[in-house]
Amino acid sequence: MCLANSEIHEDQLLNFLVNRLDEDVSLGLANNAELNAEDIYEVLVGATADGTSISTLCNSSEDSPSANAILYYLQTKFEPGRLERVANTLLRREIVELLPEQVEVCADLHLRPYYGDEDDTEGLYHSEAKRGTTAFHAYATLYARVRNKRYTLAVRRLEDGDTASSVLAEFLGVLDGLDAEVKAVYLDRGFYDSKCLTLLQTHNCAYVVPIIRWGEAIQQELSEGWSRVIQHDLTGKLDGHSWTVEFPVYIDCTYLNGRYDEHGVARHGYAADAPFIETPRDARSHYSKRFSIESSYRLSEQAIATTTTRSATVRLLYVVVSLLLQNAWRYLHYEYVARRAEAGVASGGGRTRSSSIWFDEPRGRPSRCVGPSPRIGHRMTGSTGNNDRASVFASGNAVASAADCRRQLHPIHP
Repeated sequence: MCLANSEIHEDQLLNFLVNRLDEDVSLGLANNAELNAEDIYEVLVGATADGTSISTLCNSSEDSPSANAILYYLQTKFEPGRLERVANTLLRREIVELLPEQVEVCADLHLRPYYGDEDDTEGLYHSEAKRGTTAFHAYATLYARVRNKRYTLAVRRLEDGDTASSVLAEFLGVLDGLDAEVKAVYLDRGFYDSKCLTLLQTHNCAYVVPIIRWGEAIQQELSEGWSRVIQHDLTGKLDGHSWTVEFPVYIDCTYLNGRYDEHGVARHGYAADAPFIETPRDARSHYSKRFSIESSYRLSEQAIATTTTRSATVRLLYVVVSLLLQNAWRYLHYEYVARRAEAGVASGGGRTRSSSIWFDEPRGRPSRCVGPSPRIGHRMTGSTGNNDRASVFASGNAVASAADCRRQLHPIHP
């Protein structure tokens, strides 16, 4: 991949992802099919980057394929199990080479509320009421934190019957297959139960998980006293057998001082077992690293194709392409911009120019697009700075620009 002045343009990013999908995800189309795979992926990636629906994109673009044809192939050419396997292979392809010898990972359960007719929609996941519903399109994701950036390593769709421990077991299997050593696992409170904690201890993983106030004993501990470390336990049951798992709980106390219009002392409890965590403040500080991970879905909402489809597989496909787009951006930015900038500074040769893709700065200051193609119509999430929150915006016609760039540029192979 050749980048003039160490810049990454929007068309190159989309071209990179379209090529990846075209090469690795065969659709098995007939020779006389109305469209080829490249046409389909250009529209899919364009809609993802633009944050719009495929129908809207095709209807507003000149010389674009039929939206109905695109949607037909998306609904009939993807099998859920195969889609997850291929997606996870693509998510990790370039990322594994960026992982340090010791990597911090985070796992998250994400529930997208569903308010429609449950009988007419497949693959729903039911959980405790949230935002006025108990039905969700649900996904679990595994991320690696590398240089304060998050890279998705795996994604999994959740259905009724799936449990946090079954998801965690799969993710620990993914981590066992990496060359890198896992420094610590940060989990959201959905993984706080006896089975998950037993799994973590069995795999000898360092971990931090916020606790849930189950039982009078822990409620009492979190209602009084100052920062301290206590021993706690949970009892689990499986197939008529029960066991107890013991673990330390770090209780960190802070003054609210009017935050959230509240005063007094806030007590945060974390189930944590890691060699680098010695105090309650350590537990809270290290766990705060996953906050940017939790924001990843808010960012992905800005870079995902919208849809009203009842197909759980198509919805999973849209989530996968959104995560692939974010991974591709961060990988290309590091490989062809950040790394060269570091080399330039180290050699005293001055700074390499940053990407032409522009960002909302961490404090919300908008920047102006300086890319070469004003017709490009993408809305992509990227990352800059330590808080890893930035969005990329441009205006115009995503499908047309993607097709133009593929006619003008050679395929990008890093």
